[in-house]
Amino acid sequence: MTFGSIDAWWWPFLFILVAGWLATDAWRFLGVYFGGRISEESDVLVLVRTVATALVAAVIGNLIIFPSGELAGTPVSLRIGAAAIGFAAYMLLGRRVLVGIIAAELALLAGLYML
Repeated sequence: MTFGSIDAWWWPFLFILVAGWLATDAWRFLGVYFGGRISEESDVLVLVRTVATALVAAVIGNLIIFPSGELAGTPVSLRIGAAAIGFAAYMLLGRRVLVGIIAAELALLAGLYML
């Protein structure tokens, strides 16, 4: 059965729902099942956390360097500077993610206001 096999208005929605559910929830269930049995200090879990963090950092870097939409019209130096200010605020103010996000957003807005 493929995406184009049924010609009904509801089929694309059902296909996306089922395909999306199967692709993500199966891994979530396996993660919960095996995650309870693994020590938080094990080498496998440290590797998984490292890879997950690297993927998030790569996505953020990609969004900063190659943005789309309205952000693409801003100077790259402003985007990098706002990210640096957000990171500095995160490190200096107690390693709180929300503080870093707010600081970066305020820096980006202030830079856009000054343009």
